[in-house]
Amino acid sequence: MTAATPFGLRERKKLATWRAVRSAALQLIDERGYDDVSIDEIAAAADVSRSTLFNYFPTKEALVLDPDPQDPQKWRALMGEQSPDAPLWAALEAVHLGYLDLFSERVTAAKKLKAISPRLGDTTRELDGQFMAEVHEWAASRTPPEHKVHTALMVNLAHGVILTAYELWSPDQGFAQMTNTARYGFDVAGRGIANPPDSSRRLPPPMAPTV
Repeated sequence: MTAATPFGLRERKKLATWRAVRSAALQLIDERGYDDVSIDEIAAAADVSRSTLFNYFPTKEALVLDPDPQDPQKWRALMGEQSPDAPLWAALEAVHLGYLDLFSERVTAAKKLKAISPRLGDTTRELDGQFMAEVHEWAASRTPPEHKVHTALMVNLAHGVILTAYELWSPDQGFAQMTNTARYGFDVAGRGIANPPDSSRRLPPPMAPTV
């Protein structure tokens, strides 16, 4: 996991541009709808060129759903706050619920836009890949190598709890409703997954490839 590093002047300027483009995009989309706003209009509103916009956001969907460049520092701090003695499932719950709390505004905006803009319906970036990759790495660092399958199952199940809460939640219910559903999911799932693996059970041998 990469340690957070301070942003220099150049990085701060790039971040300011990134956020200005994102802000312009969200304002236009909120006023007119996702499908009725063009990339050129967003670039003009942000006072940047089309090519500059694409330097920061590879697609129109990314304007809405990509994480802020400083988000990794925030979720790494969440992981660092967890006691090394805490059970992994409890630590996973704290990290994921903390993630929701930090990024509730973006999650809410994305959910609202998906409800009215079919073109966003196929994207799967609510929990971005970098976050999940780092959670897997962090969880593995807390557990013995021989428990790697059990650890991966716990991480994937925690991910599933959040995705389930997101799917069942509507923004007009308030974000606390999603958090409550996630807490319930962690409680239910944790009753079966939080116990250490039985050392007497072994994975079946790999199957021979079929010809």
